[in-house]
Amino acid sequence: MSIIGAETIGTALLILLGNGVVACVLLNQSKGQNSGWIVITFGWGMAVMVAVFAVGQFSGAHLNPAVTLGAAITGGIEWSDTPKYFLGEFLGAFIGATLVWIAYYDHWKDTEDPGLKLACYSTGPAIRNPIMNTITEIIGTFVLVFAIDAFGNDKNFGATHLGGLIVGLLVLSIGLSLGGPTGYAINPARDLGPRIMHAILPIAGKGPSDWGYAWIPVVGPLIGGALAALAYKAFFPGA
Repeated sequence: MSIIGAETIGTALLILLGNGVVACVLLNQSKGQNSGWIVITFGWGMAVMVAVFAVGQFSGAHLNPAVTLGAAITGGIEWSDTPKYFLGEFLGAFIGATLVWIAYYDHWKDTEDPGLKLACYSTGPAIRNPIMNTITEIIGTFVLVFAIDAFGNDKNFGATHLGGLIVGLLVLSIGLSLGGPTGYAINPARDLGPRIMHAILPIAGKGPSDWGYAWIPVVGPLIGGALAALAYKAFFPGA
């Protein structure tokens, strides 16, 4: 399977299950309505696990432009392959977001709050402060990429077959500890791809897509991923 194909399938699964759990918790008449933040973070962690196990053997299952950027900086992939990863990640995000709309089709019209509908697609800040929101995304993504690099070291967990579970638990940890301020996008494709589909899809009763905030979950994770890769190279030059 090609890099583009694997990243498309993996990211589609990630967004379907990840944004799907948000829809389950937020939309009216869902059986999981009001089940809370722990359900959302656990669902996202399991979404990562499923996606990584599904396509990891084909592309490494980056599923995230920040992870791809970090891998290019550390030498894990060739720079020439980064466009293939980015394309697959965004295509997958478009597909996954569309499938969430279909799966919860009858629930959009029964949910009055347009903000809840946007939250099923993209992140938003609890307290809107662009500088601090960006810093929060940088910190969360730094933890993600640095830990992935460390876990991939053969002296740690690199030789095991449990990478998908380990990374899923990592995402759960980040969500529980650092997700409060911004909803922890930590992934440009995860946020921008579904936000674009929110703007395009005929979602019943939707509101604006909050484009004024949209740059933060793109720029913050890319900076965080790059800093994490540089830090890993500096701290563990022989790894």
